[in-house]
Amino acid sequence: MTELTEQDRRAIDTVGPFADLLRIETLDENTFRGRCHAGAPMRAFGGQVAAQALVAAGRTIGADRSVHSLHGYFLMPGDPGRPIDYRVDRVRQGSSYATRRVTAVQRGETVFTLSASFKRPEPAADRHREIPALPGPEELPDAFAHWDDEARAALAASGFGALELRFVPPDAPGVPPAVPGMPQQFVWLRAGSPLPADDPLLHVCALTYLSDLTLASTAGLHVQPNFFQRTEPPRLLMASLDHAMWFHRPFRADEWLLFAQRSPSSSDGRGLALGEFYDRGGRLVASAVQEALIRERAVAPR
Repeated sequence: MTELTEQDRRAIDTVGPFADLLRIETLDENTFRGRCHAGAPMRAFGGQVAAQALVAAGRTIGADRSVHSLHGYFLMPGDPGRPIDYRVDRVRQGSSYATRRVTAVQRGETVFTLSASFKRPEPAADRHREIPALPGPEELPDAFAHWDDEARAALAASGFGALELRFVPPDAPGVPPAVPGMPQQFVWLRAGSPLPADDPLLHVCALTYLSDLTLASTAGLHVQPNFFQRTEPPRLLMASLDHAMWFHRPFRADEWLLFAQRSPSSSDGRGLALGEFYDRGGRLVASAVQEALIRERAVAPR
């Protein structure tokens, strides 16, 4: 069995079950292994695959640089019953920026690829879009409050039980007017257990996981509600195709963040969704873009 590195031991010692979702094992200096829970039946949750790939990339970067962007492609469904190996290619190591490419492999096949860029901090002028004046998470119900006991038990077993969500109602005060042809939704989210304050990479990887929860559903809101609020059977077959994120400012993923999402286009079996993350202080801390496969499910004949 491979001996655990100090980084592995630190990951194991992090507080709470959410950190366990990001845990990977070091096989050698450029190869890591993780396991992912299901996001859909028999399919590994894409947000966790992307987050673990980013953990792997970060293991090859010094503490003097932080990740500022990532771009990933979901190539095949991952099997939640099998481990995934993350192979890191050290593409570039510049004086300010460094680039890593990660290939996620399962049973000899590539299921996901990630490119991530890291940089040293530098002084610069600061500006950002203002946060919408929406109700805070304390004023909103738990997204899972209407689920029955059986569904909540299944949720806890899946891994999604380690997070918290609060959806802002479309008619809540401060919600921006709807734009024709552009569905939108706003959700407060955070890791459901504490994360160590001295590990900013872990918080970025946690947000990468969280960012994949509702973006695809935003692109399908013209047909059906999102997974967490839907009470009827799904009408759409949906899967993430690619995912990109930009990290603008430091944040904590175990504190409430507002995820403001909108979808400007859906056609050709694909939907595009854009998202912005704001902290409780109103700072724009990250942005995300995702294209998802969107297809009408076949209706069984009577």
